[in-house]
Amino acid sequence: MILRLVWENIKFRPMRTLLSVLLIGVPVMLILTLVGVSQGFMQESQRRTRGVGSDIIIRPPGSSLSSGSGNPLPESLVAKLTTVPHVAQGYGVVQMLEGKLFNTITGVDYAAFKRMSGGFIFLEGDDAHTFRSPGEVVVDADYAAEQKPKLHVGSQIKLQGRMWRVVAVVASGALARVFVPLKELQELSRPGYVSQIYLKLDDPKNLQEVLDTINAMLPDYGVYSTKEWIDLTSVDQIPAVGVFVKVIIGIGIFTGLIVVSLSMYMAVLQRTREIGILKSLGATKGFVMNLIIWEAGAMGLGGTIVGIALSFASKAVLRQFVPASLPQAIVLEWWPRVLLIALGSALLGAIYPGMIAVRQDPIEALAYE
Repeated sequence: MILRLVWENIKFRPMRTLLSVLLIGVPVMLILTLVGVSQGFMQESQRRTRGVGSDIIIRPPGSSLSSGSGNPLPESLVAKLTTVPHVAQGYGVVQMLEGKLFNTITGVDYAAFKRMSGGFIFLEGDDAHTFRSPGEVVVDADYAAEQKPKLHVGSQIKLQGRMWRVVAVVASGALARVFVPLKELQELSRPGYVSQIYLKLDDPKNLQEVLDTINAMLPDYGVYSTKEWIDLTSVDQIPAVGVFVKVIIGIGIFTGLIVVSLSMYMAVLQRTREIGILKSLGATKGFVMNLIIWEAGAMGLGGTIVGIALSFASKAVLRQFVPASLPQAIVLEWWPRVLLIALGSALLGAIYPGMIAVRQDPIEALAYE
């Protein structure tokens, strides 16, 4: 009985229902998009870290996720670390912020990088023509697609105040998005120094032994296993991201509550005669309240579905225009959470209109024009 009445009320006022569902769906989409972007950015960063092929990452003293790389490391430290037992390979990179948001330009010794990781997967260009002359740059496919106009082999791009020529476009997922020769970037920053060092072991079973040795050698440095570093770059480990997401969730709840409360308040005013008829037929206060709550819950459910659909649309838009800067993931585990948020805000928003409905006098309601 209640469900049928709810369905008929929704069908009878399609525009009000559509607007209410849409206005609930927008904050749901906002929550899913921002959670997806934070997750996507971290997942992409982790994927590029795995693509290095290293077992250990060395960072300067005082460096952290929030403070960046700190003071640079002497490049001579690479040779010293490769003499540690069970360290098979090592190389250093220079990283500098470049362009919008979180993009960086990375200086790399391509021969050492290739030995450790297997090299690039070339989409344009080839290995034989990579870093053979000064002023050459390699970009990944996402970065190339984001630039206007799109980058191809032979394109010119301005980085760090000078022009570079694109010699290859490669698949994303290997260390960075923009690569230049190590020596050239050192000349633009600090010759003889690197931002961090990657080490590969002869056997991963020796990881803890090597970590203990390096920590004893470099007690003030940041020494991490690759797995440990990846774990540190998860969203849960970065307080600022977590606070930001919570603020957006709070805005979503508040918006949903206001939208549903206003919508249900207007619905109660529009259905004064209907409520009076129901009461005159013997409907209890609980029945009327349940009717309002079920309708609010239906709008909350509809808003969640619309919000999830809009999050896919936002991913497509970001993928089209800023694939490198704002990669968005579809975070399935957040779908039940946003459903609870939407339903909770909808039900809270329905309480006051419901109280108005149950207090209506049936005689006055029947005489209402």
